[in-house]
Amino acid sequence: MTNRRDIPAAPEPLEVYAKHFDDLLGKSNQRDEFRCYLEGLLLPTERNKTLTGLANTEPYVGAQHARAQGMQWFLSESNWQERQVQERRLRLLLEEPSTAHDGQGVLVIDEHGDRKRGHKTAHVGKH
Repeated sequence: MTNRRDIPAAPEPLEVYAKHFDDLLGKSNQRDEFRCYLEGLLLPTERNKTLTGLANTEPYVGAQHARAQGMQWFLSESNWQERQVQERRLRLLLEEPSTAHDGQGVLVIDEHGDRKRGHKTAHVGKH
């Protein structure tokens, strides 16, 4: 068994959650970027789904920042298997009593996060 290179820990309890995926991410930079990705998804900003938002850099100019470039590599070039990560994520949700289905219903998570006003998505214009 090879020794794994240590990476900076994410804030708790994010680190506890991220460790469930470490065996699916073979390289230290993948594990590190995965933690940054999770942290970016949880940031309370309007733009957290953009690359610069996930990397916590400013729009446009921040795209050239090393954090944004690392995130871009992780999401587009890295060789981790999205299907395996999704299966693990769903398994963890089903194992956790507060998110598992029961006789009274099931928790539904809206992953896109776009707010609606009437029949239109808020703050989105025609292209």
